[in-house]
Amino acid sequence: MNCKITRNAAKILKAELDKPEHEGKYLRVYITHSHGDHAHYGLGIDDQTEKDELISTDKEIDVLLEKDVDLLDGVMIDYLYTPEEGFVVTNPTKGNHGDH
Repeated sequence: MNCKITRNAAKILKAELDKPEHEGKYLRVYITHSHGDHAHYGLGIDDQTEKDELISTDKEIDVLLEKDVDLLDGVMIDYLYTPEEGFVVTNPTKGNHGDH
């Protein structure tokens, strides 16, 4: 499984993950709902379970993805400042380039 994080997102995520209350926890990407051939994603900070695969990224942030969930493989996490500030999670490898 694979996960990419942009520089903008990594900066915000590292600041959150470095907080004392998140010590020993990981970033989790999960599916909020799916339909057809794509999904909508959410982010959280969580403990690893036996259902998870821990993915290392090039931004030195480890990400939890649920094993054997095809629509999680290849997700990309970005942080945009315009038009609205916030995280955007897509999966370009599955043809999902943003919400519709």
